[in-house]
Amino acid sequence: MQSEVITIRTGSRPVVRDITREAEQFLSGRGDGLLHVFVPHATAGLAIIETGAGSDDDLLTALDELLPTDDRWRHRHGSPGHGRDHVLPAFLPPYATLPVLAGRLALGTWQSICLVDPNGDNPTRQVRFSFLPG
Repeated sequence: MQSEVITIRTGSRPVVRDITREAEQFLSGRGDGLLHVFVPHATAGLAIIETGAGSDDDLLTALDELLPTDDRWRHRHGSPGHGRDHVLPAFLPPYATLPVLAGRLALGTWQSICLVDPNGDNPTRQVRFSFLPG
């Protein structure tokens, strides 16, 4: 298994950040197998979605509706409503495993690997890419 950790700047606002290009760079020159992507954070997750056509903003809107940033959360440190960020990984897991064929991700036409980070308290995130040869 080959592995690498990258750092992604997500900033101080909720964000859906496409990391497909970084994953493809990691896979360059590798053969068939599986790419495992893992976000070692309690307040971030991964989604395989279309980006650039509004779906990324729609995802953030849906999360705000499903998990509002209000005072209902028992987990209360950080920004107001931060407790919802700790619930996020139950809905958007912090991992994804994807097929790799001839060193290229076998994603659908409009699919991208996205880091979803609603937590503005932590402006940088780490992502681990691991390649398991087939």
